[in-house]
Amino acid sequence: MGAMPEEREFGFETRAVHAGQRPDPYTGASATPIYQTAGFVFEDTESASAYFNLQEYGNVYSRIMNPTVAAFEERIASLENGAGSVAFASGLAAQAALFFALLEPGDRIAVAKALYGGSTAQLNHLARKLRIEVDWADIDDPDGWRRVVTPETKALFAETIANPGGNVLDLETAAAVAHDIGSPLIVDNTFATPYLCRPLDWGADIVVHSATKFIAGNGTTIAGAVVDSGQFDWSNGRFPTVADPSAAYHGLRFHDTFGVYGLLMKLRAETLRDLGSSLAPFSAFLLLLGLETLPVRMDRHVANALAVAEWLRGQPGVATVRHPALPESPYKQLADKYLPHGAGSVFSFDLESGREGGRRFIEALTLWSHIANVGDTKSLVIHPASTTHRQLSDEELDASGVAPGTVRLSVGLEDVDDLVWDLERALRAASSAAVAV
Repeated sequence: MGAMPEEREFGFETRAVHAGQRPDPYTGASATPIYQTAGFVFEDTESASAYFNLQEYGNVYSRIMNPTVAAFEERIASLENGAGSVAFASGLAAQAALFFALLEPGDRIAVAKALYGGSTAQLNHLARKLRIEVDWADIDDPDGWRRVVTPETKALFAETIANPGGNVLDLETAAAVAHDIGSPLIVDNTFATPYLCRPLDWGADIVVHSATKFIAGNGTTIAGAVVDSGQFDWSNGRFPTVADPSAAYHGLRFHDTFGVYGLLMKLRAETLRDLGSSLAPFSAFLLLLGLETLPVRMDRHVANALAVAEWLRGQPGVATVRHPALPESPYKQLADKYLPHGAGSVFSFDLESGREGGRRFIEALTLWSHIANVGDTKSLVIHPASTTHRQLSDEELDASGVAPGTVRLSVGLEDVDDLVWDLERALRAASSAAVAV
């Protein structure tokens, strides 16, 4: 017998390349194969029954699990320091599935006001249909969470870096409030990625991702993921959907049966099965490729974004620049604590020329792409009030950090000098709008 391999805790960059991936046992392929199949042949009738009864773990149908998707799930869980992960067809699908798995009609959830417009719309409208009450918290207020939580609050939900206001979440404070009432803290870590921040290390219990963004990295793939720390006690008497007998599996208790994987198995075996929002194998393959270069890309994203933000601060026609790493940012201290490698590459600024200036600014750009996405290798720009946050009321816009002249930038990997050249031309066009008025 050969010597036992020495145990080693591999670094982030190594896991970004290798985690979840093994050479194909049949062909020796070094890249994870794309298992583009709907179903899988069972060994025999007994094993098929065991799979369907959750007595054995294996591939049954690609709506529920698939080997290519499983490789991505394992890698993102490793990078977030989580127990495991379940992937979904989009970030909003991941969130919706998580809320379906945890909540019941009549439950309450506390949510940060500074939130992506799509998430706000999902919580406002989908939750209302399901009779789930949402209490909105001002995370800029040190006591913001405690002002809205009640003993009935079943979860706290916020973003590491808010979209588009750049508010940085005080993770330890939010986790303490959540755990005081026996509830989990759920954090959307899309803008930070696990390279810049791992919320589970700071007390969060669950992380969700729109993997469409920096994880994919090049705007080719729509995807989402839920990562569970495996640390929360789902049998504390507050989460019957995870701890009590499941009617869908002949009285099986997910938390008792699967322990740290209880919520993940609930998500996969019931919620993903029933909602059908599964991730395609080819999309998972693209996400694996994206994760391989995540650390390298994020370093460049962060450096470029800070350089652009610092340049914008001194430009005529620019009222406010909201980048968490700037010295004057109210989030600088939190960014230094939770985001030591950089505060991301998505930030916003306000034009003095307002809505019309924002329109002219975007139309004058050549290199920056006008796209409703972020996290691309290409630099992207959008006017939130007329696009991503269009469905929100003025009050909701204000809470999200959006003004008529707010422009959101997602800074890519191009030469900074070229990005600044294009922005300078657009600022002149925006200023001409103000003069015309």
